[in-house]
Amino acid sequence: MCGIIGVIDRNRSLMDGSHIKSALSMMNERGSGEGAGYVAYGVYPEFKDYYALHVFFDNVHEHKKAVDALLSQWGTIIHDEEIPTYEQQGLRRVHTPWRYFFAPDTSLMTRSSTPAEDIVTSLVMKVNTQVTGALIFSSGKNLGVFKAAGWPEEVADFYRIEDYSGYIWMGHNRYPTNTPGWWGGAHPFNLLNWSVVHNGEITSYGTNRRYIESFGYQCSMFTDTEVVAYMVDLLARQHGLSQEMTVRALAPPFWDEIDREVPKQQELDRAIRLTYASAMMNGPFAIVVADQDTMVAFTDRSKLRPLVGAENGSKLYVSSEEAAIRAMDPDIDDVFTPRAGDPIIGRVVA
Repeated sequence: MCGIIGVIDRNRSLMDGSHIKSALSMMNERGSGEGAGYVAYGVYPEFKDYYALHVFFDNVHEHKKAVDALLSQWGTIIHDEEIPTYEQQGLRRVHTPWRYFFAPDTSLMTRSSTPAEDIVTSLVMKVNTQVTGALIFSSGKNLGVFKAAGWPEEVADFYRIEDYSGYIWMGHNRYPTNTPGWWGGAHPFNLLNWSVVHNGEITSYGTNRRYIESFGYQCSMFTDTEVVAYMVDLLARQHGLSQEMTVRALAPPFWDEIDREVPKQQELDRAIRLTYASAMMNGPFAIVVADQDTMVAFTDRSKLRPLVGAENGSKLYVSSEEAAIRAMDPDIDDVFTPRAGDPIIGRVVA
């Protein structure tokens, strides 16, 4: 179950959110009305140099002061406001979405030699595990996650997604299985500039969670997709792996496949499997992950969840279903399906 879709314009041309709303709605049979969401890159050009922190507050008057104090301790709040929302008959509001534009304290970074990304990551973990009634669910630059517990059309209309424009969009229609549907559990999941949508189940969740928490990440949203987002941040940002190598670590070839490779590739794949044994993800899944320059889609090693790609000019699409892609772009001229474990990668060129 679950429906996922993503699009990147490799020339950074902006697309408004109306098209991905229509596409995600094509996959309503893949959801249950308990979670949907969108992420767009390029939505805050006027604040592009600051971290855009999206927060769910249970009660703004009771819980916002604690977040303000924590952010002010580690940097400067450039601007903050309630995210504009529009009541929907079928969507029950249980949180108030808020956004901060935040600059980490550069003098503090000089004294401690702590990168800005590490300060923001630490703040996300602190708020999400220590501040009652607050949850940071988006924390990158010039991007925004918009999600809630509802159907794709309801969530899109709640945030009026068509008012936002981005050069990368991803969307998700959730069918909860092992965890209940709630606003924080809806996709996309995000940390810094990494955003993830996921269809399937990570059966290695316990092993993967213990591994990622050994590096200081703290899981608080009780879902396997949260672990995927943190794992990508660890491997790609902190360990410096390329997108291809990150996918290779998360969904490596089977040992018998490695045995048939040429010696140089064998050596590389053996090293990755041994080094990142606890990062390897098992189970049926299809995943799309993006940062500010790239969108990557891949499946488990047996391709137990569907994934299709398509291209038209500078645009690359990925989705659970071809019909959803055609709802965004009826004129696509190249449709393809990747092999199990092989990534589809789109990179901006401008």
